[in-house]
Amino acid sequence: MQIREIAAGLKFPEGPVAMDDGSVILVEIEGKRITRVKPDGKTQTIAKVEGGPNGAAIGPDGALYICNNGGNFVYHKRQGLNIPGHAPAHHKGGWIERVDIKTGKVERPYETCNGQRLMAPNDLVFDTEGGFWFTDHGTTTAEYRTHGALYYAKANGSKITQVLRELVTPNGVGLSPDGKTVYYAETFTGRLYGLPLLKPGKPGKVEGFTPGAFVNNFPGLAYFDSLGVQADGGVCVATILAGGITTFWPGTKKFRHTPIPDPLVTNICWGGKKMKTAFITASGTGKLYVADWPSAGLRLNYNA
Repeated sequence: MQIREIAAGLKFPEGPVAMDDGSVILVEIEGKRITRVKPDGKTQTIAKVEGGPNGAAIGPDGALYICNNGGNFVYHKRQGLNIPGHAPAHHKGGWIERVDIKTGKVERPYETCNGQRLMAPNDLVFDTEGGFWFTDHGTTTAEYRTHGALYYAKANGSKITQVLRELVTPNGVGLSPDGKTVYYAETFTGRLYGLPLLKPGKPGKVEGFTPGAFVNNFPGLAYFDSLGVQADGGVCVATILAGGITTFWPGTKKFRHTPIPDPLVTNICWGGKKMKTAFITASGTGKLYVADWPSAGLRLNYNA
């Protein structure tokens, strides 16, 4: 499979969203901005934000919803790569923000849940009811690591619920094609979990002692970042250190690793008429790649 570079010089790109006009909207976490990458590779700033914009998704109202980690990382240059490190001393928490992609206006529907500050929201996905699941990655300093969590919230800012707590660096999140399972990937454990759903926002029972049902892990040393789901149910997890996209098919032992020339591959999304055009963020080198993917991506519930 051939991949092609679309854009370079991005400051830790993440959260790609394939738009109907052929462009890709993504966040630049270190750059603190929302950027549109046009098919010819030219970039346009949609909005400048505070903190650290992370995962992104179009909501039912056509706006872009962002998991903002609040500036959860200090970036370092190492071997020509941009590497996120510990949280700075001034980091106090993150938030969910709504961005009007036409005007650039930014609002914050959520900063807390049950009176507790969100620590570092990371990635999100909308369901058919207009609600969204999102992960909170937690934070790391030289002295400690906080737990992360999985949340469900309504887009209009009226309700937010912590569904799972005490997770180890939850990162990517996605829904199965039938909407009956929400998947989340843990960064430092390199594991993919699935949580069965009784209805939107309502989890089912998981057997055993883990908060979610174990799906699979990378067969070697690797960290997991964000994820996307294929139309056939395969879960494509951006894989750090191993540098690529690792696809797992839940309920089977089958997996496939697709190498990408960057050890810090952070996300994948799909566009095009057949949903086989994959867009991949290579954050260490600050690039956006495109590839003809062997399987169609799952069409998201909302777009613009």
